[in-house]
Amino acid sequence: MSVNPENKTLNFKQKEIKIEFDEYVELNDIYKNLIVSPLPKIMPDVSRKLRTVTVKIKDTLQPNTTYVYNFANAIKDLNEGNKGKDLLYVVSTGNYIDSMELSGRVKMARTGKADSTLSVMLYSNLDDSAVMKERPRYVTTVDSSGIFFFRYLAPGKYRLFAMKDEGGSYLYNGEQIFAFADSVVTIAPEPPAPVMLWAYQAEKPKEEAEPGENEIDRKERRLKYKTTLEAGRQDLLSAFTMTFENPLKTFDTSKMRLSMDSLLTPAKGYKLTLDSTARMVTMNMAWTPDTTYYLVLEKDFASDSIDRQIVRKDTLKFRTKSLNDYGQVKINFVDIDLSRNPVLLINQGETTLNAFAIPANRTIELKLYNPGDYDMKILYDTNKNLKWDAGQFFGERRQPELIVDIDRKLNVNPTSGKQTLRLKWDDNS
Repeated sequence: MSVNPENKTLNFKQKEIKIEFDEYVELNDIYKNLIVSPLPKIMPDVSRKLRTVTVKIKDTLQPNTTYVYNFANAIKDLNEGNKGKDLLYVVSTGNYIDSMELSGRVKMARTGKADSTLSVMLYSNLDDSAVMKERPRYVTTVDSSGIFFFRYLAPGKYRLFAMKDEGGSYLYNGEQIFAFADSVVTIAPEPPAPVMLWAYQAEKPKEEAEPGENEIDRKERRLKYKTTLEAGRQDLLSAFTMTFENPLKTFDTSKMRLSMDSLLTPAKGYKLTLDSTARMVTMNMAWTPDTTYYLVLEKDFASDSIDRQIVRKDTLKFRTKSLNDYGQVKINFVDIDLSRNPVLLINQGETTLNAFAIPANRTIELKLYNPGDYDMKILYDTNKNLKWDAGQFFGERRQPELIVDIDRKLNVNPTSGKQTLRLKWDDNS
């Protein structure tokens, strides 16, 4: 491969760069994959013909500045489709090449995994608002492990960010995946230590969908609902719920009564609530194991948005599960750092079923737990609210809370008796 002007040319003033390869090449999404630093206002025009790639510079280059054209992943050979690696073209409009470096890594705070689609950026403007108002000075990408590497940097002080940028604007809008360094990064002849960035995406508040006219079956005159009973059995560890097809217009708790005997004597200690969507009624109760319950529903206990009610007074009969339906687990965390407020998260898939703050004795006992296989994670719960919180750059400058996988499944089996897990904790996040 040959380049004209030569790589690392000083006092660069040309408007065109020609790169000659030994074989036929093609461009691979060039305007997405070509990275130019410092970031120009106008990206160059890039074309290819047979073995030659031509770069026409459209922007006015800054004086005494080192420019890096990173063609990695932007050019590949025509026959085998192999992408070029370390295809860097470096020139300077002054009489020296900047040679400072910065490296680091970006991981997602919630999963501990890397996201190879993220860009990492350095801003010479140290104002917080710069990341939303102007493009960065330097840009690079991360590899599949989340590692990034800046080369040929000018010395100085910079703000360091990472974000998911799909449109090429490199402007933070408050919604993308985002990460920030806690303090200003100083680029000097003695390179700074690698920087660890934890990325997050602010969670949007859930919007409750309003029922559309097409969801209402006006020919159906009965109030329809579903319950959380499984084969007529109630979980001891959960509330009883009724979910309605359409929002309720009226709901009278006095006409919905729970009993523990066939004489329908009212039970004590239960509470009925209607959620904000008016679609779900929840009954919280300290259930007695292996016991029959009766839920009496008067005909007018509820009506929905088109005045549908149940046809007649009804009684739901169900039985609670017995203690033998559940497993027991004792988990001891050896050497876990309690000063970081660790919380055990028990998950199935992406859903967190339970969150338990790890106490001073580092032991959690699940005296009753539903059978199954579960994933376990540790949340470092900075604000002690038992849930993961995203970061916040503006204002209080708060990093996201970290979640770390436990490399072991939790298997709960009622026939196994009480299980004891001893987990030696050696996390360096």
